[in-house]
Formats: sequence, C-alpha cells, structure tokens
Amino acid sequence: MENNRIRRTSTKRGTSNFLVQGTILAVAGIIVRIIGMFYRIPLAGILGNEGNGYYSSAFSIYSILLIVSSYSLPTAVSKMVAMRVARKEYVNSFRVLKVSLFYGTVVGGTGAAVLWFGADVFANQFLKMPYTSYALKTLAPTIWIIAYLGVFRGYFQGLGTMLPTAISQVFEQIVNAVISIYAAAKLFEAGLKSNVIYGSSQYSYAFGAAGGTIGTGAGALAALIFLGFILFNYRPVMKKQARRDRTRHWETYQELSRVLVLTVFPIVLSSVAYNVSLIIDNSIYGNGMASLGMGASEIASNWGIYSGKYRLLFNIPVAIANSLASALIPSLSQAVAERNRGQILRKISMVIRFSMIISIPATVGLTVLAEPICNLLFRRTDNTSLINMMIYGSVAVVLFSLSTVTNAVLQGINRMKTPLKNAVISLILHIGILCVMLFVFKMGIYGVLYSNILFALTMCILNGLAIGRFLNYRQEVKKTFILPALASGVMGAAAYGAYFLVHFVLKSNVLGVLVSIVVAAGVYGILLLKLRCVDEKELVTLPGGAKIVNIARKFHLL
Repeated sequence: MENNRIRRTSTKRGTSNFLVQGTILAVAGIIVRIIGMFYRIPLAGILGNEGNGYYSSAFSIYSILLIVSSYSLPTAVSKMVAMRVARKEYVNSFRVLKVSLFYGTVVGGTGAAVLWFGADVFANQFLKMPYTSYALKTLAPTIWIIAYLGVFRGYFQGLGTMLPTAISQVFEQIVNAVISIYAAAKLFEAGLKSNVIYGSSQYSYAFGAAGGTIGTGAGALAALIFLGFILFNYRPVMKKQARRDRTRHWETYQELSRVLVLTVFPIVLSSVAYNVSLIIDNSIYGNGMASLGMGASEIASNWGIYSGKYRLLFNIPVAIANSLASALIPSLSQAVAERNRGQILRKISMVIRFSMIISIPATVGLTVLAEPICNLLFRRTDNTSLINMMIYGSVAVVLFSLSTVTNAVLQGINRMKTPLKNAVISLILHIGILCVMLFVFKMGIYGVLYSNILFALTMCILNGLAIGRFLNYRQEVKKTFILPALASGVMGAAAYGAYFLVHFVLKSNVLGVLVSIVVAAGVYGILLLKLRCVDEKELVTLPGGAKIVNIARKFHLL
C-alpha cells in the first residue's frame, strides 16, 4: 500500500509539473505572439501589401529549410535528454548535448548555404517573385543561429524546465520587433532611391522586406547568447550530477549520433510534410493565378493578406497548443521510459482537453469579432478580404491546435513515423483539393484557405485513429468538446452584444473590442466552472490555481 501511495503521489506531482511547465511555455508563447502581432502591424504598414507578400514568401522558403535543418532539434534533443534523465544517466544526457551541437553545426551551416546561394532560384523559378531574393539572403545566417538555439532549448526542456526556453523566446521576440521595424523603415527609404535610379516601383518593397527579416536573425542571436550564459552557469550542477551518475554503460558519441539521426529524421520528415503546405500553396497559387492572368502585384498583395495577416491572427491561439505540445513530448518520454501507462493516458487526456478549452472559444471570438478586430489592428488598409477570411477560416484554430498536440502525443510515445505518414496523406489530399478549388471553381485565395482547413481536419482524424489504435485510448468527449463549445457559443453572443452596445453608445471601436474581450473572458470562465468543465482538482494543479479556487468559492462558482 505504501508503494502504491508513493506512486500515486509521484504521478500527481508529475502531472502537476507538466501543467506548470506547459503553462509557463504557453504564457511565453502568448506574449511572443502578441508582440509579433503588434510589431507586424507597423511593419505591414511600412511594407504595404506587396512588401508583405515578399516578406511572407521569403519566410515560407526559410521555414522549410529551417525545418529540414534545425527545427526538429528541440523536440529530438528534449526527448533524448528526458529519457536519460529519467534513468538518471546524467553523463549520457550531457553527451547528447555535445552530439547535438555538432549536428547543429553541420545541418545549420548547410541550410544557411542553400538559402544564400539558392535565393535567386527560389525567388525566380519557384515563387515567381524575383524581388523576394533580397529577403531570402538576409534570412540565410539565421538558420545557422537557430540550429544552436534549438539544441540549447531542447536540452533544458529535456531536463524538465521550460523557463529558459520561455524567457529566451520573449527576449528574442522583443529584439526581433525593435530591429525589424527600424531596419524595414530604413531600407524601405533606401529602396525608394533605388526605384528612381532603376525606374522601378518594387525596390522599396523588396528592401523593406529584407529589413524586416534582419530582426529575425538579431533576435535569434540575442536569445542564443542568453541561453549560452544560462548553460555556462549551469555547469556546476552538471558536474555534481556527473559525480552521482552510477551508469554502467556510457554511450559513445557514435551511438548517440546514430540515435539522434534516427530520432530527428522522422520528426523532420513529418514536420516538412506538415508545414510544407504553406510553401506549396504559395507556389501553386502564384503560378496558378499567373496562368489565369492575374498580375504579380495582385498575387503578392493577396498572399500578403492571407499569410501576413490572416495566419498571423489565427496562429496566436494556436501558439498555446504548440507550447503544450513542447512540454508534453519530454514529459511523455519520461513516462514511457518509466512504463507508467496511467500517467501517459492522463497526460494525453489533459493536454488535448486543455487545448480545446482554449482553441474553441478563440475560434468563436475571432469569428464574431472579426470585423472590429481586423479594423482595429490594420487601420490603414481595406480589410474586406481579411474579415471574410477570419469569418470563414477561424475554425482552423481548433483543427491546427488539435493536430499539433496529437502529433506531439505520437512523437512522445515513440511512434515517430505515424505523424509523417498522416501528414503525407493529408498533404496529397490537400494539393488535389487546392488545385480543384483554384482551377475548376476559380476560388482564388479562398481556395488556399479552405484546402488548409481540410488538411488540418484530415490530420486530426488520422492522428486520433492512430492514438486509439496504439494505446487503446478514446478521448473523453463531453468535457473536451461539447461543454467548451456550449460555453463558447454563449460567450460569443455576449461578446458581440457587448461590442455592439459600446460601439453604438460611444462610437469607439477600441473600447468596444476591449470591453467585449473582458466580457467574453468573464462569461466563458464562469460557464466553465458552472458546467463543471474544469473541476477544483484540475484548477489547483495550475499556476495560481489555489487563488482561482478561493475566488470561485467566494462567488459560489464551485
């Protein structure tokens, strides 16, 4: 009985710690997205829709090379380190760090070289946007920097702490925001002079977009220096752990290199298949619309609205799912190493449910408040297309959140190939549907929007079936989907009513949006408690949960 009690206590602590670490990363993710949204607003104003199109197109190419070279490193490193820490193999976990840094040097340098020397080919042949090459070359060194950054973040995540990653992400984004706006403005002015000299109107947009990408590299470098300082100060702890290590078998660097490659490879392929849809969409849309007679300027403008504004908004709540997924992978890997089936199932259930509790109301909020939010954030432009995209496409928040966390579940239980297979199937269907929507139904940029939603839906279905098959697991439905959807519906009506009333009386869009958000948060939180969607035990495990429980009791909500 004593052993069972200790095991239950350990499990409870493990679940609580996972939620705490996930919350830390989620809060940092929200802050990062908010900073990103607010600096992209003046940046979009500087660049215009055309410059924003060049900027977004450059990032689509950069993102794929980043995924191939180093994007998977935090996941792979955290997974390998977590499994060895769970077995108290501290020396082996430190050797994982060394091997990963060498791997990052090779693949990061290769990715940077490919982007630098292939910038003109990507811009001219693939995107049909020649002026994108300036931004592509500016982004090239960032790939190398982020390879090292990913290793450091993965190492700390594997140790069970998300704080260094969280702080570095916020620091990175602040530097990114400041440098991006300043450099974009300065280079846009320089581009205006080049327009006069060369008799063109595009150099200002191209140089401005390149200036915006300078901030990305500067932010990554600042975060790398910060994490390097943290790791340097962590050395005494490493040495102390090494002295306590009683591992009989120290893994060689060759063995660890092989394990790292075998871990990275399926993650890379599934990430590429999962994320390559944006760059494929960019290419198909650009070439397809050009063949249908649309001008390059209009293509860049439409893509700038879709990629630079619509995706920017719906990715803010999706960032929470990404954060929960990042915290889940090392946590699940430890549970798998300890062969604790009960803890595995509890963590899966909790991460899926909490992602839905956040993403469902976010979808409803972005739908009912699409017009006031878009007009508030992007005041200088005609937002008709963006508003329609948000109304018809905000369901992507739920689907991409769910597909993200289910990907993490499969990776955490060592089913690395399954997300790859599911992503490839979804991608093939996505491309076929996109081509039909573009060339048969002539839906334009909305074809890209709807085909992406169907891509995420297919991923959710395939991942859900795989998790059920491997773990004999079925997600609880009532508290995960039905009650959050019910509470979100009431919340949406209250939010819209509050906005309409404030805007009608005070004629203020800003106050209307702020009041509606406060009302929405209050109504949704109350309904979650009254409908017993979240209970007292779950609240206590959250950071600051005890205070929330006390307040809820005072108002008779629990």
